Amino acid sequence: MNDIISPKYQMKLVKSVHDFIWEEYKTYKEVKIYISKWLEEEWDYNNNHYSNFYISYKDKDNKEIDLLQTLHNMNGEILLKVAIDLGVDTPDFIPAIPTFKNEIKANYKSAYDTFSKAYKQIESDPSLAIGLANSALESIIKEILKDERLSSKVNGSETLYKLTSLILKEFSLIDKNHPLEIKTIGSSLLAINQSVEKLRSEKTNFHGKTNDDYLINDSVFTYFIVNTVATVGLFLNSYYKTKFPEIKIETKEDDGLPF
Repeated sequence: MNDIISPKYQMKLVKSVHDFIWEEYKTYKEVKIYISKWLEEEWDYNNNHYSNFYISYKDKDNKEIDLLQTLHNMNGEILLKVAIDLGVDTPDFIPAIPTFKNEIKANYKSAYDTFSKAYKQIESDPSLAIGLANSALESIIKEILKDERLSSKVNGSETLYKLTSLILKEFSLIDKNHPLEIKTIGSSLLAINQSVEKLRSEKTNFHGKTNDDYLINDSVFTYFIVNTVATVGLFLNSYYKTKFPEIKIETKEDDGLPF
């Protein structure tokens, strides 16, 4: 992971994480306690000390942590985990996710909460992250299909593949009269969501697995999958708002007169 995060991006991310930590924790003591939870130390038989990073201080008594330098002491992987834990957006690394979260926060509360949990689990529990991302996308499509202007209805037990089939039909993206290229794009969206669903079912520990089964445990793949879910979700929501704009009902202000 550290190899694919450029030094330039790490510099930018350090600044964002630094500012966020000081907003969240107001004292040197609290900041040090939080940072220390990421520190891993061990000693070998010769009493040689090893750690995943070291904490820098501004004073000789080691009471005032130098947070900026400490964050720079971390490698890219640890820094990214800290950013995710704090909820700091990482648009240059996983570009669709911050935009997606902002888009769904107001109108898809359940999906927003589920997706936010998925985002935080990318590093620590890839299987859970993929499963939650799948569920968030299901939730968004179900919410869209509740629109009375759409003919397709759901009973709550549909899979992501079935839900995607329904919404693509409602959006006329797989109409047989479309040019081949349009139909291919529509079919590709269906294939993407089917793949996400299959990954959750067959390549994570959401269902029982044996030692010989392949499990996704590399966070790089998890970032790719979760970012894909965000990209597809952004498109479906944007297309829905364009094709079926919100209907605003005007109400006449009561002036108190009987007529």
